[in-house]
Amino acid sequence: MANIKAFIVAGTNSGCGKTSISLGLMAALSRRDIRVQPFKCGPDFIDPGHHALACARNDTPIPSHNLDGWMLDASTNLGIFNRYGASCDVAVIEGVMGLFDGISGTEDHGSTGQMAKTLGLPVILVVDARSMARSAAALVSGYAHFDPEVNIAGVIFNRVGSESHADLLREAMTLLPDIPVLGCLGRDGAIATPSRHLGLVTPDQQGPDMSRYQRLADWVETGLDLDSLLDVLPETLVVPSFEPVPQLPDVTIGLARDNAFCFYYEENLRLLREAGARIVEFSPINDHRLPEHLDGLYLGGGYPELYAFELGQNNKLRREIKEFCESGRPVYAECGGFMYLMNDIVTGRGRYAMAGVYPVRAEMSERFRALGYREITTQADTILGAAGIMVRGHEFHYSAIQDEPGVQSLLSVYAMTGRKGVIDAPEGFQIENTLGSYVHLHFGSHPEVARAFVRGCKERFEQLA
Repeated sequence: MANIKAFIVAGTNSGCGKTSISLGLMAALSRRDIRVQPFKCGPDFIDPGHHALACARNDTPIPSHNLDGWMLDASTNLGIFNRYGASCDVAVIEGVMGLFDGISGTEDHGSTGQMAKTLGLPVILVVDARSMARSAAALVSGYAHFDPEVNIAGVIFNRVGSESHADLLREAMTLLPDIPVLGCLGRDGAIATPSRHLGLVTPDQQGPDMSRYQRLADWVETGLDLDSLLDVLPETLVVPSFEPVPQLPDVTIGLARDNAFCFYYEENLRLLREAGARIVEFSPINDHRLPEHLDGLYLGGGYPELYAFELGQNNKLRREIKEFCESGRPVYAECGGFMYLMNDIVTGRGRYAMAGVYPVRAEMSERFRALGYREITTQADTILGAAGIMVRGHEFHYSAIQDEPGVQSLLSVYAMTGRKGVIDAPEGFQIENTLGSYVHLHFGSHPEVARAFVRGCKERFEQLA
């Protein structure tokens, strides 16, 4: 057991600056030699990549872990928080959207507020204070009283125009004496993180500019006192969850990891390792051969459309991956990885050949083609287990499958539901032991899928031996 400081950085709405403030707080605490463990509420992949670098110790990134009140049950979320929070001094959890925004307009499922109650942690509320003075206190009062079970321990005002503006905001907040103003941060366009169609630009695509996180730390420390912030937080008791005794790996799984393929839930990888997998990374952009002695492949999501030329030029690896799939060894591909296994990708720059496992193409669009939480139920036996398993995940992409005759020739093995009920569209496409889908599944919602995938890799290895 350990006593730590832990808090959630929540926003009044998306775009209020909570990611920049979260990164600044993480970096500022870390450079004081405080061990910071980052977490992210919601299904996002990109923010956790920035968290890992902002919290780096001795130039070693600290992986950030997703917590999600819809994809994962309360005990799983608590288990993830306790597992990694037990080894830190301060845990910083970045929220998702606005504090009370989730999958429903009337319930808190999937919201930051729900996670605050699940973990029993205080919330620091980020407010975009542009063009507000006394009204800011009314806004904070509404958030503070909307759900009495959510403890707002303090507020940080962002995009404050001047010292006199900050004075007005502090004066207004005297009407709410139980909620301290922890900081007033000025506008600074130079620290904004570039973004693109799936969200912020990933750290790998920005390049290794670690100085950016230090600039965020400097910005945060100009407008708030870190010591005062930590003082208002109660100590949180973290009870580490029971960890199984590690076993020697039974199989080796190749993991596509580079600028084109970088969207993975850390918990998915942990569960695969716990099930007996050794994970070996490779780059579909740069490597011309797969790692040796692989028993399975995991191709995650990312931005293959941005690197379609480089991927298409790597003919040798594309052919080897197709041959790997045709060998019957298990392959799991989601979103960007699924696109890579198609015949080709069509972007505004042209058409680029991919691995050719699925006889269809992915065509990019200017608008997103799907967005939201998903629950899938398998309609046949797959590499993730027997028919009938239910797994939760998230879908967000700007491409769509073209070539209808090719689609009709594929075996769709997912029945899928979203926020509004059944989604009547084919999903989860299986060819032999290759399973591809646009849905990013979180294995923590059904840990047996990781064990089934590893077991399938082992059984296929024994058949080929």
